Amino acid sequence: MVSIELIKQLREETNISLAECRKALEESKGDIAKAKEILKKQGEAIALKKCEREVSSGVISSYIHAGGKVGVLIKVLCETDFVAKGDLFKELTHELLLQIASMSPLYVEEEDIEEDVLQKEIEIYNEQLKNENKSDNIKENIVKGKLEKFKKEVCLLSQDWVKDNSITIQDLINDYIARLGENIKVKEFVRYEL
Repeated sequence: MVSIELIKQLREETNISLAECRKALEESKGDIAKAKEILKKQGEAIALKKCEREVSSGVISSYIHAGGKVGVLIKVLCETDFVAKGDLFKELTHELLLQIASMSPLYVEEEDIEEDVLQKEIEIYNEQLKNENKSDNIKENIVKGKLEKFKKEVCLLSQDWVKDNSITIQDLINDYIARLGENIKVKEFVRYEL
């Protein structure tokens, strides 16, 4: 049997329902850290289930960095107007705005990168390696690695979160999907800088 205080503590720390917190604490035999890990795994499974659901509500939000030199507009979609108006959704949107302002991604996800951009990057990497005394196989692996790094840097969803580089922005969104119980998608963004 798990104490009510422990359930309340986990609920406050994770913002997940009391019933789910109780189940996780019972499964972890009262260990808060293990319960959080259980809830995280459940959240990933929930996000996977919800990722195909249609998103028709959402918000367009803005952020102007101190000094007015950087500005960001973002369109984030969810399933219902109720969630779009909620504090958790606004919190996520703000985190995404800060990420874009600080890390300057060019695309939402890897699928948005045009093929000619990828080909140019490959040409640049091949040119850099052409005088290297390495086998073609090794050069090819180096190019693949550099291309993956490039994609991770220029795609918002692939970037490490600036506040916790142990998770990506997609992981952050998945966490909010689990907490809100709705699919969430970043549709587009624009970043301006003087």
